[in-house]
Amino acid sequence: MWLFSSAINSFLIALPALFSIVNPIGIALIYHQVTAGNTRAERSALAWRVAAYSLGVMLVSLWVGATLIGFFGVSLAALRIAGGLVVAVKAWEMLSAPEQSEGRKQEQASNATGSSADAFFPLTMPLTTGPGTISVAIALSANRPKDTLDIIPYLSGMSVAAMAVALLIGFFYASADRVVLLLGQAGSRVVTRMSAFLLLCIGVQICLTGMQEALIPLIPARFMPSNV
Repeated sequence: MWLFSSAINSFLIALPALFSIVNPIGIALIYHQVTAGNTRAERSALAWRVAAYSLGVMLVSLWVGATLIGFFGVSLAALRIAGGLVVAVKAWEMLSAPEQSEGRKQEQASNATGSSADAFFPLTMPLTTGPGTISVAIALSANRPKDTLDIIPYLSGMSVAAMAVALLIGFFYASADRVVLLLGQAGSRVVTRMSAFLLLCIGVQICLTGMQEALIPLIPARFMPSNV
């Protein structure tokens, strides 16, 4: 039962974080511009290919990212603090200036022609799952529990969250024309700002967890609460 609970908790943490940084609803508008000359069937097939590649990027970052960085001697607490700060800064940029974020995304997709050859670059990387998504995934991975028995359900829950986000990427990209009609640019920015605020809270929480882990060993035992 506790394994299932751990997986659910990690899923509930990872899903909003990954969804917020990927922002498939907002990026669907750019995807629609890039694939405007394609037929609906071609856009749909390309969308699900991008979703599959994006899933691969997220899973690799979640499962291996923190371990690779730890290999270079970076402590888990330091990784959590740095990862939380990166996530919070990225979220603040999205929250305060969504227009700049959209401009960068459009520039990244400017060389895409909408063909299947563009599925990985630039439509998957860096448009959909770029450095920001990788940073968030590594930060989430760094927030994993210390107990080895808890790591598998934690990462499993996050993997399911990554799969859910990939499905949303495929759905919104394949339905990009409908998203444009329904939301438009203004509606997309509202969704972006709401997602960015949630992402900011998650980044701060990850950072606080790392700071707590780093500072507790430095506090004398007599000053520690009895329940810590």
